[in-house]
Amino acid sequence: MMKQEERRLEVCCADLDSVLAAKAGGAHRVELCEALELDGLTPRSELIGKAVESGIRVHVLIRPREGDFNYTEAEARLMIQQIAEARQLGAQGVVWGALTGEGRIDMSLCRRLMEASRGMSVTFHRAFDVCREPLAALEDIISLGCHRLLTSGQAPSAQQGIPLLRQLVAQAAGRIIIMPGAGVSPQNAAQILSETGATEIHGSLRMGGHTSEEMVREVVGAL
Repeated sequence: MMKQEERRLEVCCADLDSVLAAKAGGAHRVELCEALELDGLTPRSELIGKAVESGIRVHVLIRPREGDFNYTEAEARLMIQQIAEARQLGAQGVVWGALTGEGRIDMSLCRRLMEASRGMSVTFHRAFDVCREPLAALEDIISLGCHRLLTSGQAPSAQQGIPLLRQLVAQAAGRIIIMPGAGVSPQNAAQILSETGATEIHGSLRMGGHTSEEMVREVVGAL
């Protein structure tokens, strides 16, 4: 397990004010998206550019529409274009995921997305939380070469998902970063990391519609 000071916080941000609050609060990076009410969609290029200019590390969500994660060929091509745009605008990473109609990892599409993401940090997102056979799915995601997996442990919150999260961390054995997310707060972040063995954690930490610098600072302090 990594030393406590090496634990990292990623903040989910849907506007520039939130990005700036995350940076000021000491977050390691942001996952940038828009439309949090739809569980996040790919952000506009203007927002990506301004977030990158802020100086914090930016990973861009690649999700072209709300709903399930079973994408058409036209949607797949759009996702590849969105990855290229994120790269051109200076983002250091991308966050994506895709499933088959049967709820398994869509290896064919994910290989294409991985190729498009070459040289960037890649996070497989919470599509994992609605996939079948999570332990087998983890091996698929590792085989793709993804750098981390964002997951609540297939539970409504990461705190509730601690048992599966702990199992995923153990199975991963350092081959991929397991990053708990969903319902993370200053009150439970340290507990989630300690009880799962994870070293990175993800939260929106919002108050009044935007990321709260104070909450970010509290979580960073608790890690």
